[in-house]
Amino acid sequence: MTCSLQTTHPKPATRLHRNVNFSSDSVQLTCVIYIRRALKGAKEKTMSFIALAIATSAIGAPQAQMTANPMVGGMAMYANKNIVENAMNSKDHTTLVAAVKAAGLVDALQAKGPFTVFAPVNSAFDMLPAGTVDTLLKPENKQMLTKILTYHVVAGKYDYKAISAAIKKGKGTATMTTLSGGKLWAMWNGPTNIVVKDEKGGVASISTYDVMQSNGVIHVINHVLMPK
Repeated sequence: MTCSLQTTHPKPATRLHRNVNFSSDSVQLTCVIYIRRALKGAKEKTMSFIALAIATSAIGAPQAQMTANPMVGGMAMYANKNIVENAMNSKDHTTLVAAVKAAGLVDALQAKGPFTVFAPVNSAFDMLPAGTVDTLLKPENKQMLTKILTYHVVAGKYDYKAISAAIKKGKGTATMTTLSGGKLWAMWNGPTNIVVKDEKGGVASISTYDVMQSNGVIHVINHVLMPK
């Protein structure tokens, strides 16, 4: 008995042809079953490979995103962590973190936000008059400390691009209202650098821009901003 068998490979453009001589119907049936199983196995392997590739890509994408932030205080900053979590990992912001804890602002800065935080480094606090930090950290001065810290926070997510656009729109100066109710002014210092001026006339330079957080963005600054 002679039979002609034509099957289609999972790839539409490729066809598999077989002309086989059989001595009986049982052999013919066995051949058909074998070929069908072989094609099914090839299809399953192809689908498994595609699924693995998609899974690998999905796992790799967040990792790339998490490592895209600049290093701060010698530590990696992760975009999927909040402002407090990342600040606590920075060796350059131990004084700021201690102040945030003393003011009871941890929960507020872990909230959804988004917030833009101008984060002074430890050396910025060291520039304050002797004894200032110790005085601010005392329980009786919590209200004053809270006012200073919230003066460094602006509601909304303003990265370098957004602040630059605001400066341009303001013809050289961008006015920002802080969570304390006070004002900050951002302006250019050269062709690309941005500085922030406080209500007492002090000026802080941004040393690290766009440290992305799950609830906003941090800009590292070199001076403590002081409200009126």
